[in-house]
Amino acid sequence: MGATGNSERGLARLLADIRACRICREAPLGPPLLHEPRPVLRPSVRARICICSQAPGVRVHASGTPFTDPSGERLRAWLKLSKEEFYDLDRIAIVPMGFCFPGQDAGGGDLPPRRECALTWHARLFAAMPQLQLILAVGGHAQRWHLGRNGDGGMTGAVGRWREQLAAPGTPRRVALPHPSWRNNAWLAANPWFAAELLPALRGEIRRLL
Repeated sequence: MGATGNSERGLARLLADIRACRICREAPLGPPLLHEPRPVLRPSVRARICICSQAPGVRVHASGTPFTDPSGERLRAWLKLSKEEFYDLDRIAIVPMGFCFPGQDAGGGDLPPRRECALTWHARLFAAMPQLQLILAVGGHAQRWHLGRNGDGGMTGAVGRWREQLAAPGTPRRVALPHPSWRNNAWLAANPWFAAELLPALRGEIRRLL
């Protein structure tokens, strides 16, 4: 068996463990998850690009597939990826900060990603994907995890450093993106450089890696 086969088997075992995980209900960090866990993620030992987002929303919880919602449509448009490319595990991995829909607050907004997921699984997951060349940290929770101090200055500061992030030595490079939710429409309108400058450069890099 080749190295890729061994890696795929190792990742498959890890993914099976994640899909069986019930830490957020049985040993939670804070209030337990109120519904049955349904982890939604698409890791890969072949993809060179990984989209690291926040957590599934209610539509994704129902579908079991990441970004099957308006945010997914906008993200694919930002990256100029077809659905076939976006869901091709040879090209794109998807690993959110929280694997399960976290529930909603009193105002109907989604709660933050469950902390248990990243603390329990992320180090092992990313160690199993050493081939990654580019990580897209989508939203503040992903930026704080994947960019560390480079995430200082809030979302505008993190996303605004896109040139140095793309030019960083070593791999995987980590590039910050705002979440494609409608809640960020005002930010997008106030920061036209995102669409005019960042997205064309990022699309070129994505094409190079696909």
